[in-house]
Amino acid sequence: MSLLQQTLSAIKPVDRTLLQAAQSRLDNKTKPIGSLGQLEELASRFAAISGTLAPDASRKTIFIFAGDHGVTEEGVSAFPKEVTPQMVFNFLNGGAGINVLARHGGIDVKVVDMGVDYDFGSLPGLIDLKVANGTANFTKAPAMTRDQAVTALEAGITLATEAKSAGISMVGTGDMGIGNTTPSSAIIAALSGKPVRDVTHYGTGINAATLENKIRVIETAIAINRPDPQDPLDVLAKLGGLEIAGIAGLVLGAAASNLPVVVDGFISTAGALIACEMNPVASEYIFAAHKSVETGHGFMLERLATKPLLDLGLRLGEGTGAALAMLLIEAGVKILNEMASFEDAGVSKSR
Repeated sequence: MSLLQQTLSAIKPVDRTLLQAAQSRLDNKTKPIGSLGQLEELASRFAAISGTLAPDASRKTIFIFAGDHGVTEEGVSAFPKEVTPQMVFNFLNGGAGINVLARHGGIDVKVVDMGVDYDFGSLPGLIDLKVANGTANFTKAPAMTRDQAVTALEAGITLATEAKSAGISMVGTGDMGIGNTTPSSAIIAALSGKPVRDVTHYGTGINAATLENKIRVIETAIAINRPDPQDPLDVLAKLGGLEIAGIAGLVLGAAASNLPVVVDGFISTAGALIACEMNPVASEYIFAAHKSVETGHGFMLERLATKPLLDLGLRLGEGTGAALAMLLIEAGVKILNEMASFEDAGVSKSR
């Protein structure tokens, strides 16, 4: 049995008994029942996923998966693909938006080369899991072979497993890859059957004419490759990106390891969606960080039956939304662990 098959088989539903026990503990804190709203839900879910009523949320890591896309040849992005490696260097040097927010939140950032069309060599802080120098132009051929997609998935799975073994308490997803809103829109269109126009937006800030081209490109890719919506691995291989596959693997590995995973925006959710199409139970381990301005993201969240924690008009990616959401989750867990009960504080619970 392959690592992917083993991981899919290992994912089990979150312990409902532990979920209820955590909520009962929260109900006995010195506050009216339910008065901390969604913070309580975050805490109880985190405890149930982690398998303990006294979870630690302090050790946080965001993995930024990077990869290039052959479809940039079709003029779908406002930026050239050379920006992908340039931004990888920026991450490694600590100068990107995610680095700032991660420092603010005490979050470690790991940069993962899944498929950047650049030879970085050996660099401190860069995890080299490169499967290929980017995907193929999916208007002419499948983006990846099925074997490449599995390899990328298993790379993400391994990162989650290693994080759990290292004592990391929650992981977050981030992405970097010029052109990657195009495969993300293609994925939700293929899986949902919704018109490409309804799930495709401006990405990095393209103009109206480029958006029309982007829509035509995705429609062409779906028509040529004919991805099977009943086979999420087929959809991933034919339309996805190597960084999207890595994110999907991280989600699957986290779910199999009882590790909470905070999913960032549009591209990250494309990966999470593939993971949950492969095993729907994986969705129980996901915290959706925020709602992106990308139109397709709302359809992804709806298909995952999850609500985002934040709606701040973000569209940067990198894991920036995940970094902010992690702080809210950690705050909820601290309420569970540190807030006094009525008995502890000598406060009357009711009249």
